[in-house]
Amino acid sequence: MASSSASAPAGTTGAALHRPKRKIAVLGSRSVGKSSLVVRYVEDAFVDSYYPTIENVFNKRVKHRNQEYDLDIIDTAGQDEYSILNSKHAIGIHGYVLVFSIANRNSFDMVQTVYDKILNYTGTEHVPCVIVGQKCDLHVQRQVTEQETAELASQLHCAWIETSARHNINISKVFELMLGETDGNTEAGKTEPEPSKCCVM
Repeated sequence: MASSSASAPAGTTGAALHRPKRKIAVLGSRSVGKSSLVVRYVEDAFVDSYYPTIENVFNKRVKHRNQEYDLDIIDTAGQDEYSILNSKHAIGIHGYVLVFSIANRNSFDMVQTVYDKILNYTGTEHVPCVIVGQKCDLHVQRQVTEQETAELASQLHCAWIETSARHNINISKVFELMLGETDGNTEAGKTEPEPSKCCVM
């Protein structure tokens, strides 16, 4: 057990003091599987239905590239083209997971809209993000190709991946990519698109 640092507050270990915190916001249209993705990652459980208007914050300690992080993952209520993102989704956020369903063309189109709104709030030209094509197990109902997702990721200078929360495909990879983006492991404009590696047996 790690010993407490002399300068650390009571009950706080030196390791905890040096563990970086990352706040990640998960955004996207309603019913694309945002909550399913987050709950699968944090609790390793699949939830098929989730009350869509509730916003929750999940916490998870992870290790990435030999560094431990404390993640605060904000599972937001779904957005539509008329909703305005809350300003708290632009303040103190280290990175964004932008989720759509591969079986819903409108949810894919919303990714660009949500990204533009984030830039308006932050006043920046780029924010760290990962585009996630959820529900890749619904390949028969696919409306968005991998190539289209790759092209959008290239335009936004970010990574991308396809996932299935139901089958636990690529879920951990989403947040590995996110930590890579937030820590600048990929230069803006030079991020290689992430192949989906989505396979349902």
